[in-house]
Amino acid sequence: MRRDIFQAVADPTRRAIIGLIALQAMTPNAIAENFNTTRQAVSKHLRILTECELLKQEQRGREIYYSLEVEKMKEIDKWLEQFREIWETKFKQLDNLLINIKK
Repeated sequence: MRRDIFQAVADPTRRAIIGLIALQAMTPNAIAENFNTTRQAVSKHLRILTECELLKQEQRGREIYYSLEVEKMKEIDKWLEQFREIWETKFKQLDNLLINIKK
């Protein structure tokens, strides 16, 4: 089952996992050490992130390492871009208003 990437980033634990592995690939046990939860709960989060294609698995000997699919993260950025443009326009309008008020 393919899940939506926004399902994945909606959960704070999954966002924290993404943050952890953004810099380096990690094993499930190494990831789980950073959370006050069961290894099974972390495994469920990893499964969801993998199903959303935000993580990829790589077998290295007996260990599985998870790493971030940066290209997939760009889908989130692309969606946010439309709002970024709106926010920038609003901030520019606010800047102009504040300049006029100062005058």
